Amino acid sequence: MDRAKDQFVVNPGVPLRGTTAVPGDKSLSHRAVLLGALAAGVSQVRGWLAAGDTEASLRAIQALGVPVERHSRNELTIHGGKLSPAAGALDLLNAGTGIRLLAGIMAGQPFGSVLDGSEQLRRRPMKRILAPLQMMGADIHSVENHAPLMIRPAELHGIQYDMPVASAQVKSAVLLAGLFAKGATTITQPGPARDHTERMLSAMGADLSVEGDTVVLNPGNVLQPVDMIVPGDISSAAFLIAAALLVPGSDITLTGINLNETRTGLLDVLLAMNADITITETGLEAGEPVGTIRVRHSVLKGTDVGGDKVVRMIDEFPILMVAALGAEGTTIVREAEELRVKETDRLAVMTAELRKLGAEITETKDGFVITGPQDLMAGVVDGHDDHRIAMSMAVAGLVAEGRTTVLDARCAGDSFPGFAETLVSLGADVRVSEM
Repeated sequence: MDRAKDQFVVNPGVPLRGTTAVPGDKSLSHRAVLLGALAAGVSQVRGWLAAGDTEASLRAIQALGVPVERHSRNELTIHGGKLSPAAGALDLLNAGTGIRLLAGIMAGQPFGSVLDGSEQLRRRPMKRILAPLQMMGADIHSVENHAPLMIRPAELHGIQYDMPVASAQVKSAVLLAGLFAKGATTITQPGPARDHTERMLSAMGADLSVEGDTVVLNPGNVLQPVDMIVPGDISSAAFLIAAALLVPGSDITLTGINLNETRTGLLDVLLAMNADITITETGLEAGEPVGTIRVRHSVLKGTDVGGDKVVRMIDEFPILMVAALGAEGTTIVREAEELRVKETDRLAVMTAELRKLGAEITETKDGFVITGPQDLMAGVVDGHDDHRIAMSMAVAGLVAEGRTTVLDARCAGDSFPGFAETLVSLGADVRVSEM
C-alpha cells in the first residue's frame, strides 16, 4: 500500500448538522454470510456492510463453493447448504472475526482447510480459539498460536467450556463448531459479550438456549435461511457521535442504528459524562433492537470505566480517548488490556498518535488516564492500517487547532466505507487526499 495515498486532511471549527445513516453492522454482516452459507436454502441479506473485512468473509464462503448473487454493493442472495473444499488457503485479510468464526465452522467439515490472512492478522493471537476447539476434538493447528490455521477432518464432541474472559469471537467459534458436534455444547462466560451469534442462530432455528451467562447448543436442527436487513453499526456511529459531542454547535441524528445492549457500552459511558444524547428505539431487525440516536454538542465530564462496560464497548476505546481529551476532569479506564491484541496495540498506538497533537495521556497496563480538557494542536498522524485508529485521529483533527493530516487512512474502509464523505455530508471540512 502506498502510504501517501488516501490521507484524511481535516480542518476544525465547522459544526456537524443533519441526519444520516451509517453502514451495516460489521459483526452481523460477517455472521450473515457465514451462517447463510450453512443454511439449507436461500438467504436474502440487505444493508450488508461491503467493507474490507466482510468482503474477505464473503470471498471465503464463495471459495468454499457457496453461490452468492450480488444485486448491489449491499444486497446479497446466498444459496447455502453445502460447503466444498477450497482450491487453496482461505485469505481472511485483516478480518479477526472472519478467521475465528470460520475456524469453528471448518473444524466440523469432512475436508481439510487452511485459514490465513494479512501480516497484521498473523500477529493476532489464536490460542483463545484453538484451545476450546481442540478440547472438542478438532484437528486444528497453527504457527505458534497464530495464523495460518491448518484444519483436518475430525469427529467433534460437545464440551462444557468456562470461558476465561468474555469474548464474542471465542464463544461464536465454539458454538459454530458445536453445530457439527455430537452432544450438547455448553458455554459459561464470566460476563456479558456480544450475543449476535446466539440471536442469529436462534432466528435460524438452532436448538439454543440462554440462561444468565450460560449458553447451551444442541446440534441436529437444520439451519433455516434468513431474510434480513442489517442495521447500522453502533461502532461506526461512535465516531460521528463523538465528533458531534466535541465540536461546538453540532446537532446530528443517526437513523437505523443497532442498539443491542451488548454493544452500547459507549453510550452508557458518554451519558455518564454528561453527553446530550437521545436514544429512541424504533423496532427490531434480524432479532436486534434498532433505533435513532440524536447527539448535540456537550460539555463532557471525566468518568471511570471498568468491569462489564469494557466488553460492551471494546471497539470504542480509541474514540473514547479522543472524547476524554475534551472532557472536564479525569477519565480513568481499567481492565481494557484486550485492546493490546486488536489490529494494533490500540492503547499504545492511540497514546503515541494523540501525543503528536500535544495530548497528555498516561498509558497504563490495562488502560489509560486522561485529565482534560486539553487543547490539541494540528499535526501529521498515522492510521497504522487500523480503521478505528484512523477514524479516531480524524475526529481529533476536527477539534485540533490547524490542519491535521491522517496518513494511512484508507483502512477506514475496513468497517466504514465512505467515512470521510459522511462527515462532509454533515458539514465537516474533511477531504481525502492522494499525494
